[in-house]
Amino acid sequence: MKRALLLSAMLAFTAPAAFAAEPNVAMQSYLNDVVMPWSHEGVLVDAVKAQNAKTSGYDAAQIEALDQTWRAEVGAAATPTIDPVLHNAAADFLRNQVEASGGVITEVFIMDAKGLNVAASGVTSDYWQGDEEKHQMTYSKGPDAVHFSEIEFDESSQTYQAQISISLTDPANGEVIGAMTVGIVADALM
Repeated sequence: MKRALLLSAMLAFTAPAAFAAEPNVAMQSYLNDVVMPWSHEGVLVDAVKAQNAKTSGYDAAQIEALDQTWRAEVGAAATPTIDPVLHNAAADFLRNQVEASGGVITEVFIMDAKGLNVAASGVTSDYWQGDEEKHQMTYSKGPDAVHFSEIEFDESSQTYQAQISISLTDPANGEVIGAMTVGIVADALM
């Protein structure tokens, strides 16, 4: 009887961990099979490298001011800070990936070395991702860094989703140049 109780107690404690691991397994599989084949496309790498050249000298005050301007523009009629991120060749490429996913990808965006948006499939709630795990757990961790978020309600996409974030590298030299985040609809992970 004691053995049965001990086994039941062990299962009760390990079951939540097993269920929590399942979305990560699904995210890793989706990352390997779908995202990685297009994650180093020239249009994305070129866009990040170009923005890195532009923003490399930005200080914290400039980044904060840009982020505040972006946040004020979300939902506004005029969006001069947001428009360049949504209307470029890399953003077009990202929107094509969202469309090709058949509803699995809710959003995708790429960030520069500072964590500033470079291109996005749709409007994000903020411009600076550098203070968030999606950038902190990828860009500074090296060329093969991957971060899986918890499933949460995302304001930008208005869906329950998990995010897969990876470091972006320059295929020519392996140097980490930025990061990419792909939002996956939660139902696709079950």
